[in-house]
Amino acid sequence: MTNYNFYNLCVLLNHLLQSSRMKSLWKVLWVASLFVFLPFHTSASPAHNDRPGTRHAKGYICAGCVVVVSVIEQLAQVHNTTTQAAMEKLCSYLPEKLFLKGTCYLVVRMFGPDIIKLLSADMKADVVCHALEFCEQVSGQPLCHLYPLPKVAWKFTLEKARQIVKGSPTLKYSRSSSDICSLPFLTKICQEIKLAIQNSVPFKDVDSDKYSVFPTLRGYHWRGRDCNDSDDMAYPGRRPDNWDAHQDSNCNGIWGVDPKDGIPYEKKYCEGSQPQGIILLGDSAGAHFHIPPEWLTASQMSLKSFFNLPTALTNELNWPQLSGATGFLNSTSRIKENSIYLRLRKRNRCNHRDYQNLSKNGASSQNLETFIESLSRKELLDHPAIVIYAMIGNDVCSRKIDPVPEMTTPEQFYSKVMESLKFLNSHLPNGSHVILYGLPDGAFLWDHLHDRYHPLGQLNKDVTYDQFYSFLSCLQVTPCHGWMSSNQTLRTLTSERAEQLSNTLEKIATSKKFTNFDLFYVAFDFQEITKKWQKRGGQPWQLIEPVDGFHPNEMALLLLADVFWNKVQHQWPHILGKENPFNPQIEQVFGDQGGH
Repeated sequence: MTNYNFYNLCVLLNHLLQSSRMKSLWKVLWVASLFVFLPFHTSASPAHNDRPGTRHAKGYICAGCVVVVSVIEQLAQVHNTTTQAAMEKLCSYLPEKLFLKGTCYLVVRMFGPDIIKLLSADMKADVVCHALEFCEQVSGQPLCHLYPLPKVAWKFTLEKARQIVKGSPTLKYSRSSSDICSLPFLTKICQEIKLAIQNSVPFKDVDSDKYSVFPTLRGYHWRGRDCNDSDDMAYPGRRPDNWDAHQDSNCNGIWGVDPKDGIPYEKKYCEGSQPQGIILLGDSAGAHFHIPPEWLTASQMSLKSFFNLPTALTNELNWPQLSGATGFLNSTSRIKENSIYLRLRKRNRCNHRDYQNLSKNGASSQNLETFIESLSRKELLDHPAIVIYAMIGNDVCSRKIDPVPEMTTPEQFYSKVMESLKFLNSHLPNGSHVILYGLPDGAFLWDHLHDRYHPLGQLNKDVTYDQFYSFLSCLQVTPCHGWMSSNQTLRTLTSERAEQLSNTLEKIATSKKFTNFDLFYVAFDFQEITKKWQKRGGQPWQLIEPVDGFHPNEMALLLLADVFWNKVQHQWPHILGKENPFNPQIEQVFGDQGGH
């Protein structure tokens, strides 16, 4: 999509928000919420054929309601203020971008009066959201609740809450299941954004070479920044055109001719240095799915808390620019380890900008085929690449109450992995390397977190991860019921299947040969990084994302990258290529090579 269309959408939204002719507040809220909710329509795709249905959509809405009402209630408690003031404070923290602040005030205007009444009657967030019909109890299904049940019988408490909001005009809004993308003037833009996310290609890409000058919506946060978006033959990772004597064709910032001897800089500094890129085929862990805890923690919330919310939303709540495989920004975790890409770049500055993070929330061996074609590598025109295949969770994880039948079998896994490898063999330049990354034993999640307090429960010591996991599982929106469960037998079965799939990867790596790449296997060793972290005085739970209680956090990803790099360097040093002796000269002449 062009900048022109994006600009027109923003003008349209602004016009609708200010138009006196658009009298329906709900319609305005609908439109303004496009960028807020669209990532959830497209990025939370589960594995296999477990597509998001009505129950799952309602589950996300219910969970979202309980979180927001909890934050409002806790903000009022922390600042010793009214519920109305707490809601306005929350909105004041949100940025103007993507109409987030305006949308928040609209929501407060619409639902605020009822929330005030219910919280004033000492109703907890679970009760509030059931009373406002954002949550529902399905007949024959257990009651889903985050907080301990009220001392008075649930039915009595809920009936009391419903009487408080009886006849409220807002109830018709919470009952509405209409999709914002069904609005005629949003259909096309929704389709374009959805396709960009589903296909894992940049939303803004003028020359259609799969590289962008725009950071988010699958832009250069995910793959190297394009240096000429009007030329589809100029992109990161290609072999230089005429040694880039006249222009930078591979976007590594090295081009032109040395006036001292007339030799192109690319030829002088990069020829024979074995340039190569890094490509990750991964899931939400590889994309670095992350919800900052300060978004949910009232005592930590401030004007600075949400400054990165627009970026996160347009990156599907992922932070690939800080990931362990392809991160290029300075770590926010303040540890010394770097991403695999930054290590490759340091080893050979001719590798500048040559990274692709083709990870996707919900990705697994079974659905990789739906976006593997977003890979940008031309067999004859481009440099070789190191490809890391890291589907580390969704083949054993499911949101279903009984997840075992949903798990990928070793036979299914073998078949799909081989399909992916055959695809890579037909697209990667000769001399590439593919590394199959094993699955973890996710039992450490329960072991290290279950009796700790979740960010929503830290203020009043009323929500543990055990309760949080149960709430998500009950709503069937958990990222992994098998490991995020109090059922030890289920956790063991999930770990056993993960081990079987890892063994399958190792078997493939040791028995299969391909013409364009060699093949290796590396185990996912969480125990090793836990030991490294504990030697520094840390605790294992500090390596897990605090909000979702599931994903490895930034520190864990960088520690895993360190272990990965050291293993490859020790066992198969040829994969990493040799260190470029001209790195100092490249830095002296080209500085940061145009940055990232």
